[in-house]
Amino acid sequence: MGESRISVGVLGATGMVGQRYIANLAQHPWFEVTYVAASPRSAGKTYADAVANRWHIGANIPEGVANLIVQDANIVENAKGKCKFMFSALEMGKDAIKALEESYAAAGIPVVSNASANRWTDDVPMLIPEINPDHTDIIAIQQKHHGWEKGFIAVKPNCSLQSYMAPIYALKAAGYPVKRMIVTTMQAVSGAGYPGVPSFDMIDNVVPYIGGEEEKTEKECLKILGSVGKDSIENSAFPIVSAHCNRVAVIDGHTACVSVEFADGKKPTIDDVEKIFTDFRGLPQELNLPSAPVHPIIVRHEENRPQPRRDRDADKGMAVTVGRLREDAVFDIKFVALSHNTKRGAALGGILNAELLKAKGFFDNL
Repeated sequence: MGESRISVGVLGATGMVGQRYIANLAQHPWFEVTYVAASPRSAGKTYADAVANRWHIGANIPEGVANLIVQDANIVENAKGKCKFMFSALEMGKDAIKALEESYAAAGIPVVSNASANRWTDDVPMLIPEINPDHTDIIAIQQKHHGWEKGFIAVKPNCSLQSYMAPIYALKAAGYPVKRMIVTTMQAVSGAGYPGVPSFDMIDNVVPYIGGEEEKTEKECLKILGSVGKDSIENSAFPIVSAHCNRVAVIDGHTACVSVEFADGKKPTIDDVEKIFTDFRGLPQELNLPSAPVHPIIVRHEENRPQPRRDRDADKGMAVTVGRLREDAVFDIKFVALSHNTKRGAALGGILNAELLKAKGFFDNL
């Protein structure tokens, strides 16, 4: 292992999101995978054998990971001394994930999670680094609550929020907070994992229901836009969101059609909104974090963009692409936004969270 790189582990390493962590970390300048863990049925095998015939990322399994022996994710002790912190891509019941992530944190191993189990834990930050990097301040309170000296848990939000939260926050930061919004998402099949939605259900079809997705869409934004209180993250009261979530026959890339109403009668012009989006930068851009997009929001002017196949990989798959920005006949403005659900919305988003935590010193004493 290179001396300048931090040793990291991946929980749920054999699943779809776990595989993306492995692939995306292969050439990472700061982190190196030295530990992989999954279910007991994979434990004891080499990683290459554990994912044989179900490696879905397209490239070869990274050489540094292929021969690692997969450990049982339920045995926390096995990880001690093998890695400094964990990425969690666990696929199991929420209560089991919550308990297991807390067990790793209690053992002094921080957890940067992709799972939803701890998103609504009051003292766990749910991070989009361009929006709420200050929410990492809750970690000291979290550690005090649990008596953890070094361990902690930080999570990323649901993948579908990534397509429109940066534009909504950019408007708020510019002095135009959104009061109400209607969001219709068209979500890629990769968001359901593997094997995911049966092909017979998706080909020549749209499924207008994704279990739990509308509730996440309507509520998670309130925690992300909230503030750090004395003992917990205090949720924002706005925006009020009405969501329609649909599964569509696209492999990667979540699209959202968004209509917004501004608070207090303050309404920017379309030109103002475009400039706000184009000029938006956050702390990841200031710090030049390795996985951060140069331009968090990209505005397209073609009448038929963004499109998943043409725009999902913009700026390393970490940018939000916005198009069809126009007046709205019911609310104030509307636009279409697109993000890569398995890059920004999953593993790369988790890696960006870890980069933020490293840059802020949270891994210095591990």
